[in-house]
Amino acid sequence: MESIKLDHCVIHVSDWERSNRFYQQVLGAELVPIGPGWSYRFGETQLNCHGPNVESTPNAQRPVMPGGSDLCFIWPESIQAAIAHLNQHGVEVEVGPVERFGSRGHGTSVYFRDPDGSLMEFISYER
Repeated sequence: MESIKLDHCVIHVSDWERSNRFYQQVLGAELVPIGPGWSYRFGETQLNCHGPNVESTPNAQRPVMPGGSDLCFIWPESIQAAIAHLNQHGVEVEVGPVERFGSRGHGTSVYFRDPDGSLMEFISYER
């Protein structure tokens, strides 16, 4: 069997304008309009979004609610550069830098929140 890969994740946002600005400016997402809503694309990785005026498909009985996600993004530079980037955008580092183990092995992470309170992580594998 070929290796299975993650195609997309789903987050729920409460305010399109606020979330679009955060995900584009802080995380570097490409904004992809989908009907009345949006998806956020990072190269081959995509975050589909549930939010105002967007009905989730399929209609899950218990969909993720705003602030209920926990996502980790690979930061391509040093963790100090990630901290400086977050500071530049007025985003508070909640935890870190701390050592973590991710998809590429050992790295250093910082944790912060998106506008709805979902936990975000930048992990740097740069040594």
